[in-house]
Amino acid sequence: MDCLIGLGSNLGDRDAHLRFALKALDALPRTRLLRRSKFRRTAPVGPPQPEYLNAAAWIQTRLSPMGLLIELKRLEALRGRRPGPRWGPRPLDCDLLFYGAARIKTAHLEVPHPRALSRRFVLEPLAELRPRWVPPAAPRKTLSVWLREAPR
Repeated sequence: MDCLIGLGSNLGDRDAHLRFALKALDALPRTRLLRRSKFRRTAPVGPPQPEYLNAAAWIQTRLSPMGLLIELKRLEALRGRRPGPRWGPRPLDCDLLFYGAARIKTAHLEVPHPRALSRRFVLEPLAELRPRWVPPAAPRKTLSVWLREAPR
């Protein structure tokens, strides 16, 4: 399954945290990294905190959506992420944004990610990876159109 993952870091060595995540994604069982975006500095959303370094990864996996989510949470924990305030600072954030064309809503997972198409810091790296891809949540609009229409 083709999946898009959002990555972010704003604590510690942000560049090292993102490089770790990309390498670890490629090493997951039955998974391979197809492409990665460049790293971008972005303003935080939420409480006052340091600026973020954000990126996105396009992977192919045979893990289930929940299996992939469990692995993403494991990677975050390996880099020191602990429970904290919503949208608070973190060494590593790994979000499952899209899992193919799947639409999933459980207590622990919502795919497509509910805010993926409304946040410029998510859309910019996604459009870099797959500009002509039409997300399942947005028929007939490519990622590049979503980015062009996103607020600045």
